Amino acid sequence: MDVELLSRIQFAVTIGFHYIFPPISIGLGLILVFMEGMYLKTRDPLYLNMTKFWVKVFGLVFAIGVASGIVMEFQFGTNWSNYSRYVGDVFGSALAAEGIFAFFLESGFLAIVLFGWDKVTPGWHWFATWMVMLGSHFSAIWIVVANSWMQTPAGFHIVETPTGPRAEITDFWQVVFNPSTIDRLSHVFMGAWQAGAWFVLSVSAYYLLKKRHRDFARQSMRIALVVALIASIGQLVTGHGSAITVAETQPAKLAAYEGQWETEDNAMLSIVGWVNEAEKSTMAIGVPGMLSWLIAFDTGHTVTGLNDFPEDELPPVNLTFQLYHLMVAIGMLLIALSIAGVVLARMKKLETTRWFLWISVFAVILPQIGNQVGWAAAEIGRQPWIVYGLMKTADGISPTVSASAVLTSLIMFSAIYLALFIMFVLLLDKKIKQGPFSEKLHKQKGMA
Repeated sequence: MDVELLSRIQFAVTIGFHYIFPPISIGLGLILVFMEGMYLKTRDPLYLNMTKFWVKVFGLVFAIGVASGIVMEFQFGTNWSNYSRYVGDVFGSALAAEGIFAFFLESGFLAIVLFGWDKVTPGWHWFATWMVMLGSHFSAIWIVVANSWMQTPAGFHIVETPTGPRAEITDFWQVVFNPSTIDRLSHVFMGAWQAGAWFVLSVSAYYLLKKRHRDFARQSMRIALVVALIASIGQLVTGHGSAITVAETQPAKLAAYEGQWETEDNAMLSIVGWVNEAEKSTMAIGVPGMLSWLIAFDTGHTVTGLNDFPEDELPPVNLTFQLYHLMVAIGMLLIALSIAGVVLARMKKLETTRWFLWISVFAVILPQIGNQVGWAAAEIGRQPWIVYGLMKTADGISPTVSASAVLTSLIMFSAIYLALFIMFVLLLDKKIKQGPFSEKLHKQKGMA
């Protein structure tokens, strides 16, 4: 394998592993605000212990997320130096803002949230929880801004320097609010809220199946189900908005999403299928005219096909098609599960419906897969561009890095991340088995 492919695989491995954790912390941070708010409103110790339990889990997730994220940014200098030299002034400003305005806010107040229960008043502690939640969301904002600029660059110009051309910012707010930022950011938030909600649902369902901590688990599930339902429906709405933006700004990516080779109106929305890239054809089952209608609310709207783009500017079509449709399928399944859970909770049958509890235990993986394949579809779908229409991926790699060096570091990173993941699972398992209450309090409250 050549250095470009290895560098892409290495970045995919590191960012894919890292992205397991930020969505959980974003969604769990939101749920913590609700839980602690319920305690302040009712003064019910159940909500206090609920918040304390999930705060400890949040701290574990946050720690692994930080450890796994550091390596990722160094690769811009080691593996992608040409890219960093060309657009570092623009891309780097968003990453710097993430550290200044998000990471310090989240990590600073996290100390109060974790250790300040007896040091500050309940109201101030809730304020710190809000700051941690906002910090995690601000972190996502700046990362999405940086990535969205790569998808739809704006607010810059190219200047000549002694070391070659370089992109410089001409309008910072155009960089921030580039054409795809808002749609992609809202979509990321919904995915993160679902990751946090189903994380809580999984653990709570496990407790109900084991008939342990039932009041705790029941109330945790009710809060998480509301977040899951809102986020799953929001995911559908924001996904539609993002698809419209892709149709306007990256038509080749949209065509790859749908395996659309010919330019035509009344374009079909594919539900499932297979793309034969050699023959430039797609075998798919879908809804005629629906793609055109979803983009412009007009079945006569013309959708540009892949054949209208240069062959050297096309992404891996079948891979993009399959990843995108897997994301959509998971999104629709999560909507169905969220609705089922809310209905069962309203009917007071949540605790006794074992099939739903078992599904909930394992459904924790669904938002994670959805988030991962969604990002993969978006990133692979813009290939061969590292910055869409401005710089190709092959031109962004470091000229002095060898394939053997990248392969060696890839193996090392994979081993380290595997060890980190095993440690995370073992620590999380230990915390879940310990439960949210001491045995003394557990028996006093009748929650065993």
